Amino acid sequence: MAANHYLKKTPWDKQTFNIETYEVVSEEEGALKETENRKGHFTLKADPHSPKGLLEAYGFYYVDTLLQPECKAVRLKSFEKEGIIITKEGDLDSILIIADEAFAHGRFHRDQNVPSPLADLRYVRWLKDLFHQNQVYFLYYQKELAGFIGYEGNKILLMGVSETYRGAGLSKPFLYTACRQLISEGHDKLITSISAINQASLNLFYSLGFRVRGAVDVYHKLNDEIEAE
Repeated sequence: MAANHYLKKTPWDKQTFNIETYEVVSEEEGALKETENRKGHFTLKADPHSPKGLLEAYGFYYVDTLLQPECKAVRLKSFEKEGIIITKEGDLDSILIIADEAFAHGRFHRDQNVPSPLADLRYVRWLKDLFHQNQVYFLYYQKELAGFIGYEGNKILLMGVSETYRGAGLSKPFLYTACRQLISEGHDKLITSISAINQASLNLFYSLGFRVRGAVDVYHKLNDEIEAE
């Protein structure tokens, strides 16, 4: 692979951290060398079974393991609840309020070099981008906004439930309703990505019939300084 193909810019992260940000698309030493003498923040997703000595030698540090559950349409378990509505109609500011408190288990929250307020802002901005791409479902219960689902294709990317409705038994029917909607749009398999430490989210997806089919170890490298806004 040519050296100029090893680094993929991630402008959505640059917008938040105000430095150059990249995804490193290979574990090869040639790819790791491309991160030397170059300022920025780098993300590399590695095979959990591969040796990590070379990564560490080039300054990469472990931040998270992402599990990759998936569910075929025929295996999706039903959790229906009267009063739940899913729609793409809704107010962006309303779900941003929910998102501001919903993401505590992201990989950037586990990176000691990223200030927590910027980690929060990163996920809020991601939700904004999904909204503007028409890839957000608003979840209502008894005609009141109670949560959202962000997605791309058949992949569920973000989910948030309002603090008002947490513990009210709505997470399973919310997720089921969103999954059923995606399946109705032609997807015969749904996938997601969950931090290994996020047991509550993992249990939620398991309850609907998702099963882990893969995993990646996430490593970061920082050749710059990140300051909170």
